[in-house]
Amino acid sequence: MGRDLFDSGGVPRRAHGERCVRLVVRASAGVGAALAVYLLLLAAIPMAGAQDWPGRPVRLIAPFAAGGATDALARIIGQRLTERHGQPVLVENRAGAGGNLGAELVARAAPDGYVLLLGGVPHAIGMSLYRSPGYDLAKDLAAVANLAAFPSLIAVHPTLPVKSVKALIDLARVRPGELTFGSAGNGSPNHLALELFNSMAKTRMVHVPYKGTGQMIGDLAGGHVQLASVGFPAALPLVKAGRLRVLAVTSRTRSPLLPEIPTVAEQGLAGFDVSSWYGVFAPAALPRPLLQRMNGELTAMLAASEVKEKLTGLGAEPMPMAPDEFARFVREEIALWARIVKESGARAE
Repeated sequence: MGRDLFDSGGVPRRAHGERCVRLVVRASAGVGAALAVYLLLLAAIPMAGAQDWPGRPVRLIAPFAAGGATDALARIIGQRLTERHGQPVLVENRAGAGGNLGAELVARAAPDGYVLLLGGVPHAIGMSLYRSPGYDLAKDLAAVANLAAFPSLIAVHPTLPVKSVKALIDLARVRPGELTFGSAGNGSPNHLALELFNSMAKTRMVHVPYKGTGQMIGDLAGGHVQLASVGFPAALPLVKAGRLRVLAVTSRTRSPLLPEIPTVAEQGLAGFDVSSWYGVFAPAALPRPLLQRMNGELTAMLAASEVKEKLTGLGAEPMPMAPDEFARFVREEIALWARIVKESGARAE
């Protein structure tokens, strides 16, 4: 009986048990420490990736045809980031479905910061304009950094006997269903801008959709449609040549490019404020440290004098936002345009 109190080495069994427990605890502590170190290293990977970005070429998807304001903005960004980091930023034009094809491509890409989207108001509109856009702007893409706002001009053919928004409203009310306005396509921002105008002014001007701004602006200058909401780059050469007359700027404030032209709101439609905006988006699972680093890089870029100068040449104004602010803005824009799309009856497939 007494011998049962001791093991073969003469160590009391109880003491031996306590020793075993201490060894197990120490071993467990060692495993726990190793696990803690591993988890710390794992958590540090996104931060390291953020600090190294960009460490290889970046694909920037411009989801519209080359030559427009979106393409121009993408190339300004790409050139600036390439010069700053020595890594090429390759602008890829992936046009189709109102920008949805390019956006869906980015939504399905790896969330590592090397496939990005230059997206904006057409994508916010697309969430309600298309029955199945193929992705959710607010859920499937991370709002990295807003870049710029692009106001438009309301321009008319010189044969239309109006020189102000008030005169246009008066004429449209006298001739309901007779005045025609062109756009770059059904559900495009310039289409819905004038649908909003119709709604606020209680007029009934008729929409004529085209396949792109180039075709539309040609018909406007030729008098085949009587007015349109047009971006500065497309309109200004024709305005200077006397082939179009500008009535108003669509944004909340006047443009420094045409400071003598009043806004729509100044001319009787209080609250009218329509500008196209564009920013950078990434796949939704982009790590937060990388998101913040990219936002900082892009926001700093907007502050550079040469970038500001190039944006001014496009009729655009810098519109930087922090990631959370930009994400909230995107959700608000989706809701705003859903209402306008519903009121207009616009639909695209």
